[in-house]
Amino acid sequence: MRNLNLDQLQTLIAIADLGTFAAAAQALHLAPPTVSLHIKELESRLDAHLVVRGRRQAELTPAGQLLVQEGRQLLLAGDDLIERVRRHASGREGIVRVGVSAGVSTRLLPRVLEALAQRSPGVEIRLEAVGSAESMQRLKSGTLDVGIVASPQPPLAEVRLTPWRTDPMVALLPAAWDAPEHVTPDWLAHRRWASFAPATQMHGLIAGWFGQAGHHPRPFLTLSYPGALKSLAVASQCAALLPLEEVEDQQGAEGVQICHLEPPLMRPMAVAHRHQPAPNPAIGSVLAVLADFAD
Repeated sequence: MRNLNLDQLQTLIAIADLGTFAAAAQALHLAPPTVSLHIKELESRLDAHLVVRGRRQAELTPAGQLLVQEGRQLLLAGDDLIERVRRHASGREGIVRVGVSAGVSTRLLPRVLEALAQRSPGVEIRLEAVGSAESMQRLKSGTLDVGIVASPQPPLAEVRLTPWRTDPMVALLPAAWDAPEHVTPDWLAHRRWASFAPATQMHGLIAGWFGQAGHHPRPFLTLSYPGALKSLAVASQCAALLPLEEVEDQQGAEGVQICHLEPPLMRPMAVAHRHQPAPNPAIGSVLAVLADFAD
């Protein structure tokens, strides 16, 4: 079966719009014999008479009118396909699977997504709440494209790690608590406090902060999401240890107070992605936006 030639179809549509072979040739920057050849080959391919050439103007046959009507949609679809391929090749279109660990701020992430939407509106992010260790394994197996993970992580040959952010941790406390200027492990170990779930690296980070001071207290409650931990302090149920950026919206709010930790506790994060010989442009767009939010 011989395929329809889009250049010939465009020539027929130009004749329909402009009325003559000569005008179509001029508009398409073709020699008049080439226009005649396009129509001849198109009619031969379809085994149908498409154009009646009059003394002053060319007229379409009913078959020609049908082909022009449907052909306009075909050319538009072709132009759209070309643009989509170009967008995909340049990193402006595609689907990127991103694993996000519990320590990533729920306030920072929407800003990252907004920046990506402005820069590459055709790139779709599929977020998955995944622990750092699981993210690394899924990057290795190819079921994730990018991971925002706690640092450090055991190295994997297939996965590249780039330091991203190192943010201070703070204590979000009920306003009624008589708190010192800086919260210490000695002070907090004897009070109710909430932490991230044991499966998260954030849990180990906080446990290490207590452990260095000789304390091994059990948290009042463990949860997987920063927003849920924050709500406990806002409701005066307990203290919550969270990244500073997660509680910046509570600065000056009634009912809570924000205290820095002593000794300081930092939350290091990294961006991980699978090394590919031929990089996916859409993944590159996501990595470039994340780099803009690095500290």
